[in-house]
Amino acid sequence: MTVRPTHTLLPHAPVPALPAEGVIGVIAPAGPAALDTDKAVAWMRARGYSLKIFPGVYEQDGYLAGSDEVRLNDLHGAFADSEVDAIICLRGGYGTPRLLDRIDFELLQNHAKPFIGYSDITALHLAISRHAGFVTFHGPLLNADLLGDKQRPTESSFFNMLRGQMKAGSVLTHPVAFALTTIEPGIAHGRLLGGNLSMIAATMGTPYQIDAEGVILFIEDINEPLYRIDRLLTHLRLAGTLGKLRGVIVGDVAGVETVALERLLKQTFEPLRIPVLSGWRSGHCDPNLTLPMGALVRLDAGGRELVLEQDVVFRR
Repeated sequence: MTVRPTHTLLPHAPVPALPAEGVIGVIAPAGPAALDTDKAVAWMRARGYSLKIFPGVYEQDGYLAGSDEVRLNDLHGAFADSEVDAIICLRGGYGTPRLLDRIDFELLQNHAKPFIGYSDITALHLAISRHAGFVTFHGPLLNADLLGDKQRPTESSFFNMLRGQMKAGSVLTHPVAFALTTIEPGIAHGRLLGGNLSMIAATMGTPYQIDAEGVILFIEDINEPLYRIDRLLTHLRLAGTLGKLRGVIVGDVAGVETVALERLLKQTFEPLRIPVLSGWRSGHCDPNLTLPMGALVRLDAGGRELVLEQDVVFRR
């Protein structure tokens, strides 16, 4: 079975590739975390890059990394800054949704560049896809992932994607040590979009909810028991979101037993007759592979393969 969108999907705009000796901006749009600046600078310098750390990274306002104004200013400032070639988030946690209705999406669109993060950062991936229309990257956070000594594919996937080594026609490689499971076979073509399942559900009913038409949905989560995963998926089904999809990729759902999760996925998606592939190592896991949000892809669930159908970055 091959599932294609019933309407023409225009590609999201690729973003400029991370150049050699480029500058990576660090922002904290969600929760706070203590950053070892010397370690971070040395880590990036060893790989040929410089860091520009924005003020909110060093602030804390309860469970937030600085006030909403500080975090919003850093987001806008990092995109507008001509010296910054890419933007990586310090951590997830909570706080990103508080910014959505104050973001200048025209500014972001006019200064599009690689933007990387996951977990709570999902809210920004969805909003940028819907209101600015350029590719972003569901990938490692600075503190927990790149500085957290996660397995080698975390780093290589991140840099290969941002440097432009993954072009249209490239197969996104998955570590052979981690098995992928076909929940429903088939081939689907569509726009890859999604992220943290809890955040996808939390934005439903807002102007920033996922535009699911023709989408290959990626989902992952952590610290949610099986019944809550069921509730979140049921929420999306009752909202009509799942019925618009062309395929599904399930990432790491940390803390949920694999057999029980696969049974729930089968119950949820079998009636939709769309390809579903489970076990992709992206999200709250090690390794944490980078995925291009908003990009056109081909999912072959039976062949356990994901292929880019557009360039996601371009060289200036």
